[in-house]
Amino acid sequence: MTIWQLPSMLLVVISSVSTHPHHLFEYDELSQYVDSHQEEYVQTLRDWVAVESDSSDVLRRPDCQRMMDMTAEKLQAMGGKVELVDIGVQELPDGKTVALPKVVTAQFGSDPSKQTVCVYGHVDVQPAKLEDGWATEPYNLTDINGNLYGRGASDNKAPVLAWIHTVEAYQALSIDLPVNVKFIIEGMEETGSNGLDAMIVAQKDTFFSDVDYIIISDCGWLSRRPALTYGTRGNCYFFAEVEGPKQDLHSGVYGGTVIEPMTDLIGILDTLISPSGKILIPGIREAVAPLSDEEWKMYQDIEFDIESFKSKIGVSQLMYSNKVIHRGADFFPKSNTYIFFFFLCSFKVFTPPISVSLCLVTDYLNSVFAKRKSPNKLKVTMIIGAKPWLADTKHPLYEAGKAAVKRVFNVEPDLIREGGTIPIAKTFEDVTGKSIIMMPIGGFDDGLHSQNEKMSRYNYIEGTKLFIAYLHEVAHLKKD
Repeated sequence: MTIWQLPSMLLVVISSVSTHPHHLFEYDELSQYVDSHQEEYVQTLRDWVAVESDSSDVLRRPDCQRMMDMTAEKLQAMGGKVELVDIGVQELPDGKTVALPKVVTAQFGSDPSKQTVCVYGHVDVQPAKLEDGWATEPYNLTDINGNLYGRGASDNKAPVLAWIHTVEAYQALSIDLPVNVKFIIEGMEETGSNGLDAMIVAQKDTFFSDVDYIIISDCGWLSRRPALTYGTRGNCYFFAEVEGPKQDLHSGVYGGTVIEPMTDLIGILDTLISPSGKILIPGIREAVAPLSDEEWKMYQDIEFDIESFKSKIGVSQLMYSNKVIHRGADFFPKSNTYIFFFFLCSFKVFTPPISVSLCLVTDYLNSVFAKRKSPNKLKVTMIIGAKPWLADTKHPLYEAGKAAVKRVFNVEPDLIREGGTIPIAKTFEDVTGKSIIMMPIGGFDDGLHSQNEKMSRYNYIEGTKLFIAYLHEVAHLKKD
């Protein structure tokens, strides 16, 4: 080997390393592309929000399916391998059936040398009407001071679109995706994801066979600082039904003589929770895993402002005076001004294991009701049992998430548990065995499920950049 040959060979080696897609990341170029296309992104969100895809209203089922078709068309136009998967029918209380919205799956890239991520999201929404207290038409995306108001804007249409825009940006600039990307988008999440569990099981060895990680962005930040979510609450949804007289009775004529089902129901519900928020069902608190010292320390750094939180929701006092997660329950009694022969209340108990909650709640309510010595009949049923989900914040997925947040926002993320329930996360974990991360872009004040839901333009656009950066970080991880 002569001396003058050495620099030439070195030049070849350096060139081959620097152009490898895992080493070259044109973040600035991709970020600028996103900035220059934000009006297009907002218009697409406007088109999606205009579809009243309320999955709780059977009469809106055609709109839910139209939303799924629009999602599939968008992904097909990008060159994805797209399928609309039939997941069967839903049986209604009257015995009739209605078709469930098809689930959209899509794939971009199939390089076996790359990581494969699967992004989950949904495009159905909660009910919304102007007369409910909205300041704007809920299905007409309205930009006010940088906030994009509309039903489904934050939950979950903008996050789904941000992931789609992420793939689009790489494609538009002819930059190779650093990982293979799959999508699974559903249209029944707000009413329990009917049919999705069975589909995941059915496609475990096909669609999910090459998936390394699953990403969910159906959640939100807890403060103005970006967050990574590592846990969600379980949810046990109960019906308590009290049956009395054989028919409804006039309250003026029969009031004071009949032991009303409503009175019984109020009596037993009053024994479930104290005025300070403590659940009184024996054994419930003991069934919840204690807070670790490590988590306690971690929560002290979360930039959650209690006073701002109270102001936003319009209350003067909360059940608790600190920002740490709590056990919880909430109640939804029906009401009217006459004596029902039959009275129903639904309530939820969060967090404890499902089987434990079922036994403890049922046994407790029956024992309390028996002490009333009422001639009425009590029936307690659990109609939903959603499992909690918990991840390891030390998993490389979360280290990659921290790096992506640092690149885009130049801060460390809050590590939080989500107050809501996302039961499909546990299904993904149990069925596929894949690791999961929840990466929200929704703001802490987005008003999910409430009036005036919004997604800020900032979160929508910067969230897209976060997803772009995250794919780059995931590409560096070793396969599980």
